[in-house]
Amino acid sequence: MTYIVTDPCVKCKFMDCVEVCPVDCFYEGENFLVINPDECIDCGVCEPECPVDAIKPDTEDEGTKWLEINTKYAAVWPNISEKGTPPADREEYERETGKYEKYFSEKPGDGK
Repeated sequence: MTYIVTDPCVKCKFMDCVEVCPVDCFYEGENFLVINPDECIDCGVCEPECPVDAIKPDTEDEGTKWLEINTKYAAVWPNISEKGTPPADREEYERETGKYEKYFSEKPGDGK
């Protein structure tokens, strides 16, 4: 098992999870974060830190889909180890569903 980032993170990207990760396994896209499943030690400290409940074990519903997404983008996006500035308009998207299909960007984040 590993932890993965799911749909609620898109366009929210709070990044509270990044600060608590003991192995720095988060990677940043323009409007989404992912966890590198090969680096995650399954400690779970990131899961309760997410204010939009976007971090889940890969054993939950749609885990395979999100595991593939996290694996793919962790290989190409910059690694981050410190909380950055979340998007200014994040509150507009917090409760929306189906955000990955509507808003996801493949562009990397700035890694800061």
